[in-house]
Amino acid sequence: MTFTERFELAPGYTISRVIRGGWQLAGDHGAVDPAAVTADLAAFHDAGVTTFDCADIYTGVEEMIGDFRAAMLDRRGAEALAQLRVHTKYVPDLDILPRLNGADVRRIIDRSLQRLRMDRLDLVQFHWWDYDQPRYVEAARHLADLQAEGKIRLVSGTNFDAAHVEEIAAAGVTFATLQVQYSLLDARPAGALADTCARLGTRLLCYGSLAGGFLGDRWLGRPEPTEAFANRSLTKYRLIIEEFGGWDLFQDMLAALRRIADRHGASIANIASRHVLDQPHVAGVIVGASHAGHLPDTLRIGDVRLTLEDRAEIDAVLARRRGPGGEVYALERDRDGRHGSIMKYNLGDVVR
Repeated sequence: MTFTERFELAPGYTISRVIRGGWQLAGDHGAVDPAAVTADLAAFHDAGVTTFDCADIYTGVEEMIGDFRAAMLDRRGAEALAQLRVHTKYVPDLDILPRLNGADVRRIIDRSLQRLRMDRLDLVQFHWWDYDQPRYVEAARHLADLQAEGKIRLVSGTNFDAAHVEEIAAAGVTFATLQVQYSLLDARPAGALADTCARLGTRLLCYGSLAGGFLGDRWLGRPEPTEAFANRSLTKYRLIIEEFGGWDLFQDMLAALRRIADRHGASIANIASRHVLDQPHVAGVIVGASHAGHLPDTLRIGDVRLTLEDRAEIDAVLARRRGPGGEVYALERDRDGRHGSIMKYNLGDVVR
């Protein structure tokens, strides 16, 4: 089985609409065997998932993808390598934001180029922790300068809200894409942000479409967990379930998704991913994986086409949700709140 859905983000630049995420390789989800990563990435690539997502702050992941790129070039040649798209992020540490300058931006981009073994980064997604530190426009301009130099192909953003996407665009930097959390449990990107992105020609790349795995068959019918989770991903999305409406409403959503999945010979995860892919202005969904074990199920996303009946059943549950509300990433940006307090803000090797 091969995943064939593609989206052209810019002339001559096409991605697979399912993107292999890299966060799970960073170590917070358990030990990772770097020697096995190359084979797993090759399995995704061979199955048509030819776009990979990573970040400068995902410990060791840029290097792993760089090793994979080198292995692919050596074993399969330049033509096979040319099909691969690698999206990374530029996430300056919280501590450096007040004094960030062009040299700092250049250093991190050069480091990503070296780690990924690339002459030009395909797509760089820029994140900014604190809007009260005003240099985000300046940082975006520095990225645009590096794009003009040929170090970056497409400049993009992640976790910005509509007003700040607009502000950065007014300063001359229009994001090619915006990576945001978007799922059946979290529709904050819909509305103002989606409208702004539509007007600017910015497409959405969506993480969290499976809510860290909660939107999957393994959680259907299970009692509400009371223990602390071992990784931040489950903790993060458990809070989103509470914002959505609580465990009982979440279980109603899983039950509806299971009924829909039965009609399509699919999994709950397939239906949840397809729902996000079908939202306006969405170019792709990022599916996290620490290995290729779930690849056959992931590929079935391409076979699912939701019907009016399916959408009505989903909408009946969504009509009862409470949240989360507010701007994209606003809950997570509050460092003193429940959502923000679990974040790690200084993972990028601060330049002092």
